[in-house]
Amino acid sequence: MEDNLGDSKKNRKIKERIEELRDEIRKHNHRYYILNDPVISDAEYDRLLEELKKLENENPGLITDDSPTQRVGISPVSELETVEHETEMFSLDNAFSAEELIAFDNRIKRILKQDEIEYVVELKLDGLAVSLLYERGNLVQAATRGDGSVGENVTHNVRTIGSVPLKLVPGEASQLELLEVRGEVFMGRDGFIRLNERRKERDENLFANPRNAASGSLRQLDPRVTAERPLDIFVYDVGRVEGFEFKNQVQILKTLKRFGFKVNSHFAVYSDIEQVIEYCEEWEEKRTNLPYDIDGLVLKVNSLPMRRELGTTSKSPRWAAAYKFPAQQETTVLEDIEISVGRTGALTPVGILEPVQLAGSTVKRATLHNEDEIERKDIRIGDRVVVQKAGEIIPEVVKVITDDREGTEEKFSMPSECPACGSEAVRIQGEAVTRCTSGACPAQLKEKLRHFVSRDALDIRGMGPALIDQLVEKQIVSDPADIFTLESSDLMELERMGEKSIENLMRAVEKSRICPLNRMIYALGIPFVGSSTAEILARKFDSLNDLSQIKKEELTVLPEIGDKIADSIINYFCQEQNLEIIRKLKEAGVKIISTKEDDIEQGPLDGISFVLTGRLEDLTRREAKEQIEGMGGEVKSSVSSRTDYLVSGENPGSKLDKAREQGVKIVDQDEFFSLLDQKREE
Repeated sequence: MEDNLGDSKKNRKIKERIEELRDEIRKHNHRYYILNDPVISDAEYDRLLEELKKLENENPGLITDDSPTQRVGISPVSELETVEHETEMFSLDNAFSAEELIAFDNRIKRILKQDEIEYVVELKLDGLAVSLLYERGNLVQAATRGDGSVGENVTHNVRTIGSVPLKLVPGEASQLELLEVRGEVFMGRDGFIRLNERRKERDENLFANPRNAASGSLRQLDPRVTAERPLDIFVYDVGRVEGFEFKNQVQILKTLKRFGFKVNSHFAVYSDIEQVIEYCEEWEEKRTNLPYDIDGLVLKVNSLPMRRELGTTSKSPRWAAAYKFPAQQETTVLEDIEISVGRTGALTPVGILEPVQLAGSTVKRATLHNEDEIERKDIRIGDRVVVQKAGEIIPEVVKVITDDREGTEEKFSMPSECPACGSEAVRIQGEAVTRCTSGACPAQLKEKLRHFVSRDALDIRGMGPALIDQLVEKQIVSDPADIFTLESSDLMELERMGEKSIENLMRAVEKSRICPLNRMIYALGIPFVGSSTAEILARKFDSLNDLSQIKKEELTVLPEIGDKIADSIINYFCQEQNLEIIRKLKEAGVKIISTKEDDIEQGPLDGISFVLTGRLEDLTRREAKEQIEGMGGEVKSSVSSRTDYLVSGENPGSKLDKAREQGVKIVDQDEFFSLLDQKREE
């Protein structure tokens, strides 16, 4: 009886601690994502989240869908289902000039028989409209706008966006039976640039602009892919509401912010259409100072009773209009067309421009996409062209000003030889890309090496583009496997390679000899195989050898792998030069650790538990965790008497003291690496 009472008391305390942690984490999420005013460090936040994860893992019956640990689902969906919106999501009529805004104002006044109308003017985000549905304060559904009546269910992806509350602020919001909220999912400029940089490293197609990136990210089948994308949201309106009555738009914005939503602070209220026009013109100048893209402003009648009186057309509300900015474009001269060579041998034309100021920066180069695009637009060297920044980021040639031609302009044709190595360049039927046919092309090799050592691949720090250029040009490295046969003497004569730099690089190379299978698959640079596809493959296959013998029908049954990717994988392993690289990696002592779901717990560290504390000099916590788990070990968040090793770095926390008290073996970074080497050899 006493044991049962003791267990009941213990369980109650665990449940109370879990709820306490959830509430605290939600408050910090609110301060970080909504108020932009964090009050604790990232490390402190991580400790709270790790404690919550540990308690939930130990007590799975207490896990709830609204827990901060449950943002990212573990399973992809097979397709995006359609869902019906509670109330229709109308599109807006556009206005492109001050005259059209005045006409809109006159029409509103005529219908309402009013001499003065109060308008709310908000920024028009260039993103993807969504509807969020909450029941008693809990997020139950998220959907894209679709055709206005029916959209796609993207709940699994929207949950991964940190600024979307899974549970609303306790109080009146949590008492509402139903609350339908409208918002815009977008991607900030910095995040967009970082995403495209990663995709370029992987030789994946680049997103043309942040809007396309946000749309593509939100429509992924696997929420883990979306979780890696820097998505954000601003909410701006409500649909169906049960248990609360709104009177005007300003109240909607202020109340949604109070409920815990992220609301854009840039809005204004005017009763004079001339002031509205002036405000729009101000933002046309100021928009480049924002960290995200806007393509105009939205003008709304503030009063909800007036909105109901105005009603809607079949497509749009009569009480709102979108003032659209003219595209930011400039004219300049296309001085030349250069060819860049990617790691797969793709030859990409790049326009060299007479420098021009555009959207706050000097533009000297612009993408021309491919040969077909050049022909379609009839772009010639020497042309005066119109250039714009797609999504305010990537310069592109929009069109040619043919009336300015003088007859000296030169037509462009893709070269029949690779500009980097002189080998034949061919365009395969059905593809838009011309490729170099040489496997020994130095330009391709440089790009392959940059990809191989990149962060999401083997992450060999210190091996940057300048060093790779020297290694290739001096013929020290001829393929990725040669990195693991480098010696200090090979590097001594290279520029900017001092004793310390060489020592750090050799240590980084040594660390990367133990590599999870998913990272190696990605590092090999198989066309169309990004990091998420590599993870899918690594969860299903034991080794590169298994993958090299796979049949197409075994690949296409896997999520996200269609005919194009399957053919690319099979073709990669049919090429002897690729198989030779894999053999050389093995001979150089590279240990590729299985991350197959059935094998993840097997390995030389099987049954051995680790706790990590402090900052390690040569690898991140994530990397250390990957190495341990890749060899079958277990990483725990807290120290106990059952912990086998505490890996201690700089500025260790209280875990170090606890490890000493418990008699846990404490190792530094060097001892940790030695332990891994020893276990690997056993």
